[in-house]
Amino acid sequence: MTGNAEDSLTQTAINGMCSKMENNLQRKLIASTFVSLDGVMQAPGGQEEDPTGGFGHGGWMFKYADAGMDLSSSGFDGKDRELVLGRRTYEIFEAYWPFQPDDHPIANTLNAAKKYVASQTRSKLHWNNSILLQGDVVSAILELKSQPGPDLQIIGSSNLIQTLQAASLISEYNIWTYPVILGRGKRLFSETAKPSALKLVHSQVSPTGVVISTYVPDGDINCGTFSSTGPSDMELLRRQKMASLRW
Repeated sequence: MTGNAEDSLTQTAINGMCSKMENNLQRKLIASTFVSLDGVMQAPGGQEEDPTGGFGHGGWMFKYADAGMDLSSSGFDGKDRELVLGRRTYEIFEAYWPFQPDDHPIANTLNAAKKYVASQTRSKLHWNNSILLQGDVVSAILELKSQPGPDLQIIGSSNLIQTLQAASLISEYNIWTYPVILGRGKRLFSETAKPSALKLVHSQVSPTGVVISTYVPDGDINCGTFSSTGPSDMELLRRQKMASLRW
């Protein structure tokens, strides 16, 4: 058996184990994020938030802010949840939220929440109620989900979302899609995402055109075809061109 085949079988076994364990876990892992229409989630809140990779559109969600948007319903304020954050998102939050006024409602809930941080470079965390996850992040999240407590909430943290999506550990996605096209930047789902189906369980549109959607996992993708007859001669030629890499 080739190494690639062995790796594929190993990953399949891991995904299967995670899916079975997911069914027996006590609390949900919820991912909430702001994305552009083309799936970019980098630096929605400000120019200096995350300019890595030469990203020059930081603060792209500013124009579409609306006082009626219920951030709490999607977990963006961390109310009644425990946070799970990637290192970069944690450092953005760590440098901002503890320094907001005492009467800031979102700062109050985020500062008070317990925060689990996935990082291979940090040894100390300075934001109160922060805990560094040790070892493999997938194993650490499986352990957290098996413990009693409030639901776990990911905010931002694109790399972490991709890792946990591939391991089938995310129970719910709250995706706020803004009517902008950014063209480049860190994306919610990359080419390494695990192919899977989602079910839309809630959707609404803000007065400024932001589509607020909630999805839950819905098993494997069921592929099919709309063709009711056999392929035409022209279609068979087209398929031959594809097979010979001339298409």
